Amino acid sequence: MAKIGSQAPNFKLPSHDGEPIELKDFIGNKNIILSFHIFSFTGG
Repeated sequence: MAKIGSQAPNFKLPSHDGEPIELKDFIGNKNIILSFHIFSFTGG
């Protein structure tokens, strides 16, 4: 588990419109919040 304030590793995922987006594209330019919601969209 990452600690608060630690740097996240770079990763690439599709954006809402399907284009690839990388975390490194935002580091140093904007504030970044990573949030994970287990079971939010599973109906369970």
